[in-house]
Amino acid sequence: MVPRLETARLVLAPLTLEDAPQIQQAFPRWEIVKYLTRKVPWPYPANGAEIFCAMTLNAMQQGTEWVWTIRPQSNVSQFIGLIRLALEVDNNRGFWLVPESQGQGYMREACHATTEFWFNQLQQPVLRAPKAKENHRSQKISEQSGMRMIREGIGEYHIGDVPSTLWEITREEWNGRKVLLTN
Repeated sequence: MVPRLETARLVLAPLTLEDAPQIQQAFPRWEIVKYLTRKVPWPYPANGAEIFCAMTLNAMQQGTEWVWTIRPQSNVSQFIGLIRLALEVDNNRGFWLVPESQGQGYMREACHATTEFWFNQLQQPVLRAPKAKENHRSQKISEQSGMRMIREGIGEYHIGDVPSTLWEITREEWNGRKVLLTN
């Protein structure tokens, strides 16, 4: 079961098949896709979001993925991105946000809420997130949430085979960080 999550400015609503048209309209842009792995088809097919939703909903039912649409509290019908948690080796979190909503701290809020869910609802011991090294905004989100880089290598992204980093935080580090922030 994927619960609805809320932050100060966002509603994270569990993915549904009805989200496919909004995803199909928002997603297929180079600014979003360039730092994603080649597992994501590009050019994005006309039915790409429908296929993505069907496959993802199956994984959500199996309890191996948790995926939310990101929507502003001020207009919950407005779709601005996705965030995903998964029981996948070295790839537990991924996200994207439409370019016009970037740079406003929305993804930091969404990551905080889903990381809290990962550690304190799902009781997972560690969260790992890979990213293209040149994706500085994504790295900043990881740094601000207390993650540390644990490995460098080459990743296969749509921009090419480029330097990649793997970021990590443990449940103990996350919960310790929360205590420090509240004191």
